[in-house]
Amino acid sequence: MLIHSGFFIIVLGFLGFFTSKTFHRYISLPISLLLLVASLFVSNQTGLSVNLFSYDLILLRIDGLSRVFSIVFLLMTFCGLIFSINQRNEKETSWALIYAGSGISAVLTGDLLSFFVFCEVMAIASTFLILGTRTELSRSAGFRYALVHFFAGILILVGIAGVINETGNIAFDQLDFENVYAKFIFVGFLINAGCYPFSSWIPDSYPEASYSGSVFLSAFTTKTAVYSILRGFPGTELLIYLGLIMIFYGIIYALLENDMRRILSYSIVNQVGFMLVGAGVGTEMAINGASSHAFAHILYKALLLMSAGSVLYMTGRRNCTELGGLFQSMPITMICGVIGAFAISAFPFTSGFVTKSMISYAAADEHLFYVWLGLVAASAGVFLHAGIKFPWFVFFQKDSGLRPPDPPGNMRLAMYILSALCILLGVFPGAIYSILPYEVDYEPYTVAHVLFQLQLLLFAGFAFFVMLPLLKRTRTISLDSDWIARKALRKIFLIAERAVDQFLCQTKESVSGLLNRRFVKKILDARKIVKITMGMPTNIMVLSMQIIFFTLLLVIVIT
Repeated sequence: MLIHSGFFIIVLGFLGFFTSKTFHRYISLPISLLLLVASLFVSNQTGLSVNLFSYDLILLRIDGLSRVFSIVFLLMTFCGLIFSINQRNEKETSWALIYAGSGISAVLTGDLLSFFVFCEVMAIASTFLILGTRTELSRSAGFRYALVHFFAGILILVGIAGVINETGNIAFDQLDFENVYAKFIFVGFLINAGCYPFSSWIPDSYPEASYSGSVFLSAFTTKTAVYSILRGFPGTELLIYLGLIMIFYGIIYALLENDMRRILSYSIVNQVGFMLVGAGVGTEMAINGASSHAFAHILYKALLLMSAGSVLYMTGRRNCTELGGLFQSMPITMICGVIGAFAISAFPFTSGFVTKSMISYAAADEHLFYVWLGLVAASAGVFLHAGIKFPWFVFFQKDSGLRPPDPPGNMRLAMYILSALCILLGVFPGAIYSILPYEVDYEPYTVAHVLFQLQLLLFAGFAFFVMLPLLKRTRTISLDSDWIARKALRKIFLIAERAVDQFLCQTKESVSGLLNRRFVKKILDARKIVKITMGMPTNIMVLSMQIIFFTLLLVIVIT
């Protein structure tokens, strides 16, 4: 491969800071399309290796696993760019491209250090995507998001340093889970994947981005984490149980939620849970199932968020209690949203049907009956919250009296493309099976499988309308685990602040006769400076850059 698609996308992103909005967006579209087409014809290869302090940084490694994720990331970049043409924030497209390019680069790397650096760039760019709406809610959510990923980055960095020090190997292949440093990396990956109890950063941050920013956010961070787990920890049994917890956690909170984009954000947690179960089972079919499901999920989740984003763009409203009856004036948005809802629910002849079921069958093949049973029950739950609740309360049920038209043509075009892909991949599953890491020995369209899935969906649909009085729209706020954590952390910080104040005051009294008073005053003021700067969005980038710089220092120390 003569070009590195991730690097190209990152360069396009930085180009946007120095060119006009129109020029940048219309040059980015054809280039991203060309890179997407080129990625379909690339064979397995390793290249662009850079020697740094006697270590080989492999910046380009294309194999079965990285190809799946790089193709869908490029596809998502192209569709996201089309959808966001009307975005008024001139910098958002640039940050979105840097974010997407870093995600593509991360899955194409072959060493741990390069992977870490690109993940940190992703964290920086995605933080600015969240901050793009410039509201108080987005600023708070963006800061919390940055802190979570800063913490995950520290864990991953410590783990990488330890693994390199013990093994002398920098390659990003399967890691030894028994190694204590590998466990640091494992936990960092889980945080980035939104694993419980760290799941709440997803519904806390994604809905605060713009109508187009949340589409990009849904595709890259959690799926890059899924890729990293599939690459580094396949077959780790703990992933099965963590995945099941995520699945049911996402269902429960999505059913309780009122904000349509928070419903879909909790659904991301739920769907990533399926992928972690596949990674935990660890067989070839399970890895194929998790990879293909990640591919399909990125497409139908983006379609659902585009549908929700279109409603937000045209009405300015996001809560189900404020919506309803929009099918009358937004039929195209409604149809595309229903297609996405059918795909996430794994209706026959949609992409979800031919991918998600591979994970269930892989669990059954390994005689994991209770895991299989949990996945089947969860499939019904998915139909309840994303397959029915979202389109029902937004487009049907009680008429809100709103009559907005369908969104502009570019937004409709992006939804057309993703709707077509959700159906085509379901009708012709060979198109996605052909790019999976392992040879596929699975037939989704058996009479027994189709009938069983239809019965499951009909039962779930019946249950929804029976329980409809209990699920009616109410103006509620769901208190997640992050609320408890924030309350506890606030108390801890207050206690720590008082302890620091007392210590510095005592220090001032004991050394005032030895040190210049102005110097002591600067020490006392340091706490206030840190408190102020930690609230500034620009400090997020500084902290992340410090992590990257610290990585280089660790390499020097190790060598």
